[in-house]
This record gives sequence, structure tokens and C-alpha cells, in this order.
Amino acid sequence: MLSTSWVFWTLLSAVFAALTALCAKIGVNNIDSDLATFIRTLVILGVLGMILLITGKFHETRGFNMRGCLFLLLSGLATGASWLCYFRALKLGDAARVAPLDKLSVVFVAILSVTVLGEQLSLKGWLGILFIGLGAILVSLG
Repeated sequence: MLSTSWVFWTLLSAVFAALTALCAKIGVNNIDSDLATFIRTLVILGVLGMILLITGKFHETRGFNMRGCLFLLLSGLATGASWLCYFRALKLGDAARVAPLDKLSVVFVAILSVTVLGEQLSLKGWLGILFIGLGAILVSLG
């Protein structure tokens, strides 16, 4: 049975993100970063397609609406842009410095979720965001 804990899935995501950075850095060594991003995207499409096919989720259309589809489209565009930039950065820089600076996205998400979505963070939460930002910058500076 798969865990229903968001913490479990988040930590697993972090492990895979670390593997992504390491494998991508090795993978872009002798290939154009945009082509590498395309290859990665094809792999993701294939794997997700197989998962949806095996689990029968291709037909689950409940909840589809224009607003949701628009924001998923925008999310996809942002993801693509992020991946292109990330792979270009990995091609040009050290993975140990690129990946932490990329994690400034955590800071940006916190700021945007408060300002756009109306979510709230405690003082302790804001201190954590501050430390993540400072840590990402310090590690990336070497």
C-alpha cells in the first residue's frame, strides 16, 4: 500500500530530485542541454503514459474545467522553461552549486503562495524560508 503521507512523498521527491541533478549533470556533459531536456521529457511522457495506462486513469475526466486546464497548461509551460534553464545551468556549472540555487524556488513559492493564494506562514515558517534562501545562496557561491 502506498503511503498517504505528504511528508513521505515530499522526501521521496527530494531524493529523486537529487538523483535528477546528478544524472543530468553527467548526461549533459557531451550533449546540448536543450536536446538533453527533450530526451528527459520523452522519458517522463513514456513513464507517465504507462502508469496511466496500467492504472486505467486515462479516462478519469471528472473535475476537468477550463480554469483548471488553463492553469495546468501554464504550469506545463513553466515546468518546461524551468527544465530548459536548469539543464543549461547544469551544463555550465557544478551540480553542487546549481541545485541549491535552484531551490530558491522554495522561497519564491512561499512568497507567491502568501501573496497570490492567501496562505499564511508563521514567524518560524518565515525564518525557515529565510534560512533556505541564505543557505542556497551561500552554497552556490562556494
